[in-house]
Amino acid sequence: MPRTLSYITHLQIRFSDCDPLKIVWHGNYVKYFEDGREAFGKAFDFTYLEIYSKNGLSVPLVHLEMDYKRPVSFGETISIEAKMVDDPAAKIVFEYVIRNSANQVLCTGKTIQAFVQIEKNELQITMPAFFEAWKNKFLK
Repeated sequence: MPRTLSYITHLQIRFSDCDPLKIVWHGNYVKYFEDGREAFGKAFDFTYLEIYSKNGLSVPLVHLEMDYKRPVSFGETISIEAKMVDDPAAKIVFEYVIRNSANQVLCTGKTIQAFVQIEKNELQITMPAFFEAWKNKFLK
């Protein structure tokens, strides 16, 4: 069983997230995954700015999958669970569950991010030392 670490954040659905039928437009779930990753990073000292400024790396998405289960509308509050799943490769794997206030699953998904050395725009094929140390500290 891989080591995991999760964090849950909450968000109220904005008017600008909705389509003319007053439900969240499907493309906004990608933003909600990002909101979950950013909240996770703040909670566990793993932010994009830190990765960039201290290590000279970016972490672009290289894989995204989503499964929509039920709609959500303007004004509702959702919870976004972002769970980092340990992987031996040089990549960051997150799984997501978005729920409404009744705890019904609205959407599930997964993202994979790669490490890219910014100066040379070069994909890192080995695990960055800082990430290995971070995983050993936080992932259980």
